[in-house]
Amino acid sequence: MKKTNNRKMWQQPWGYPESIVATCGILLVGFLLQLTIGNFNFYLLAFPSNLLVGAITLILCILSLFVRKSHFILWFSGIPSSVCLISALLILTIIMGLTPQMTSNTHEVSANIFSRLGFDSMTSSWAFILIYFITLLSLGCLIVRRLFNFRKKDYAFYLNHIGLWITLFAAGLGHADIERYLMHVREGEIEWRVYDEDENVKELPIAIQLNDFDMEEYPPKLTIIDRKSGKPLPEDKPDYYQIDTEIAQGQLNGWEIELKEYIHQAVRNSDSTYREVPMPGATPAAKIRAFNVSQGKDTTGWICGGNQAQLYMTLPLDERQCVVMSVPEPKRFMSDIEAYTPDGTIKKGTIEVNKPMRIGTWTIYQYGYDNQAGRLSSYSSMELVYDPWVIPVYIGFIFITLGSIALIWNGRLVRHRSENENDNNK
Repeated sequence: MKKTNNRKMWQQPWGYPESIVATCGILLVGFLLQLTIGNFNFYLLAFPSNLLVGAITLILCILSLFVRKSHFILWFSGIPSSVCLISALLILTIIMGLTPQMTSNTHEVSANIFSRLGFDSMTSSWAFILIYFITLLSLGCLIVRRLFNFRKKDYAFYLNHIGLWITLFAAGLGHADIERYLMHVREGEIEWRVYDEDENVKELPIAIQLNDFDMEEYPPKLTIIDRKSGKPLPEDKPDYYQIDTEIAQGQLNGWEIELKEYIHQAVRNSDSTYREVPMPGATPAAKIRAFNVSQGKDTTGWICGGNQAQLYMTLPLDERQCVVMSVPEPKRFMSDIEAYTPDGTIKKGTIEVNKPMRIGTWTIYQYGYDNQAGRLSSYSSMELVYDPWVIPVYIGFIFITLGSIALIWNGRLVRHRSENENDNNK
């Protein structure tokens, strides 16, 4: 006879139905707390509070050994509970990635229920905090329980799970200790001072010397403007010609444009000509021919966008129109710097967007420059991030990587043994 499953809800041992309900209950409690008391102040966990919370979390995980055979601990550290908690954490993380997040300084109370539930400030929302800490406890109880019954062949499991626990522990509890500062450093000078949120000068335990600031630019664009209003023509949909030495012809507002010569780093050779001179004050210049067959007009001359070191130059077409050159857009900009810390560490290097420099627990990012000066900017803006927990996070990633390699290696060994057994049976 076929057996029927008459197991009732909340009957031990608990499985996926109970885990789903429990996880939804945690989320519901988090949303209710969010609606009633607002965001969780993560900075309450700043040092040394985070160490105390971390120690309590670790102690609770170790104490679970004394009741490791209880139905609750077996469920809490089991697969159904872990899958539901990690799934909830993943869903909240995806929502955070798809939703513009607001900082605590700029966050305002909104009537939008989506905002009131904390989706636009996810890392400070109660739902995220509760799921995070319970996941940390669940994973910690599982690791302690498996370590108590240590088996050498489970080393891949230990590496993966311990690495994940260390990463979650350090990234979460260390968030409140992260500090961000914006520093402006002039060429040839050393700076260690910044302004805090209250516009007070603060001295940092790190100094930066800017040796050189440089920028690479895209070729500029050409357009025809109204000489009186200065507006690009036609006004409803302006025409632009992107300078390209491979495509030397284009059209602007009914005029044919032919690129005769282009110099990316040029200086004036006379009142109306340019020559190539690679130097800080150089600017793009182009010699073009503009002609209009219908009007029977044809003119040739140099144009230049200009900068702080050189005047711009236009090419008049008639009393109403002239060809001008736009300011070139930055392709990449970089700073050659030296960083100093109180322990005597000195590090030299070049930083640019998405290519920071790390020195100790500090990370230095290229942030900006004087937009009006462009390549002639006399200073570079850098964002300094202090994260004392970054090393444990890296250690966690290393453990996870080693665990993943071990899983792949173990899978290959199992497959190899299976193939050998099949060969022997033939």
